[in-house]
Amino acid sequence: MFTGIVTDLGKVRSIERGKGARFAFETRYDTGAIVLGASIACGGACLSVVAKGPGWFAADVSDETLGCTTLGDWVVGSPVNLERPLKLGDELGGHMVSGHVDGVARLIAQRPEGESLRLSLEAPAVLARFIAPKGSVALDGVSLTVNEVEGARFGVNLIPITLRETSLGRLAAGQRLNLEIDLVARYLARLTGKDPA
Repeated sequence: MFTGIVTDLGKVRSIERGKGARFAFETRYDTGAIVLGASIACGGACLSVVAKGPGWFAADVSDETLGCTTLGDWVVGSPVNLERPLKLGDELGGHMVSGHVDGVARLIAQRPEGESLRLSLEAPAVLARFIAPKGSVALDGVSLTVNEVEGARFGVNLIPITLRETSLGRLAAGQRLNLEIDLVARYLARLTGKDPA
């Protein structure tokens, strides 16, 4: 379980492709304190650590994950939002994030708004009804509050610290982002028989 509060902006160090892929990530984390098999949210996708060394760790990614997320778009040098999982007693500063990407959103437009940046995005039609004004979403693993919703389009605002400390300060029009809907919306959908996927 995660909060959507990014604790390191890492980057892709290497990619080995075959059946799926193995990604290695550069990080500021103390990798000596990370056990093999530990979960780390990488761009919003919960991945398991399979190898590590000073300043880096690696994770295997299935073809399913590559096809359902933006990880297949990543190249060496791509910036990646990283978050270690919650421990009991940790501050929940964002919202409850599972690290299970529901789909891919597309950036339609961005515009400055004071010192912040307003993003307009389009969600997959099947997920749009689970996004509500003043609700929460995670984009590339970053917890954000939804400002407005119109059909499949929704807007979020990025404050200066988010622009500096995450990959969201480096976006281009048309870019695809990993989207996780709010856990409450997901479970309500399950209980009512209207699954988001």
